[in-house]
Amino acid sequence: MTYALDAAVAALMRDAAARAILPHYQTLTASQIVTKSETAALTDVVTIADAEAEAILSEGLATLLPEAAIVGEEAAHDDPSLMDKLGQALCWVVDPLDGTNNFAAGKPPFGVMVALAEHGETVAGWILDPLSGRMCHARRGGGAFVDGERITARETGLNPPVAAISVVFMDPARRAAVVEHVVPHYTVVEIPRCAAEQYPRLALGVNDCSVFERTLAWDHAAGVLFLNEAGGRAARPDGSAYRLDDGRRGLIGAASPRLWDTLAALIAGVPGS
Repeated sequence: MTYALDAAVAALMRDAAARAILPHYQTLTASQIVTKSETAALTDVVTIADAEAEAILSEGLATLLPEAAIVGEEAAHDDPSLMDKLGQALCWVVDPLDGTNNFAAGKPPFGVMVALAEHGETVAGWILDPLSGRMCHARRGGGAFVDGERITARETGLNPPVAAISVVFMDPARRAAVVEHVVPHYTVVEIPRCAAEQYPRLALGVNDCSVFERTLAWDHAAGVLFLNEAGGRAARPDGSAYRLDDGRRGLIGAASPRLWDTLAALIAGVPGS
């Protein structure tokens, strides 16, 4: 991983945002929004911007590192067998438009996320906010950066701590148990429905901790590395490291190891955990 590659990936993401995402922001027609999946809890959509951005990113990443596999969210939706590549020696993981439901509704937050993994472990990650231009990136063992400036994760300093707890993908019994046993210990704020925004919030003193149930690689590969390299902590509830090729559910992120430990203990006490 070189600094030149850092810059090239960031430039590619900005190009994809400028050409495929921002021109469609608040201008989408009904025919450009398609329902991808639907459950009682959530309707997931995909837009023309997702497809166009993924095409640009995939083409560019293949040029930057031809030997690496590419797993994009939309390509994997069409061909689930691509998920088998997440554990390969080198693999790009692409979320061309994270927070698509927000984007389709014409509101923020939404973002672009790219990660590079070796044998299932993220070694580099990039998170772009197309509206503000904020670029977060991290290198394994090399720190976390926002717009080129190295950062250290910080707590909000509030008591009780601020938590964004996602219960959307929990079954009803677990959702009720989390609400009963975990929520009372925190000032709970609305989730942004956008991992590209949630991870920066954890590192930049906006939120203290977060609980994720669904942990797909394109949603979390870049963010987990960014938070951990900033000095916060993101890990499975049992303390094990997040891996791209691990299909388990459940992930805890926090602005500090101290806050992570407290939340993990609370989660461990939830019936059925």
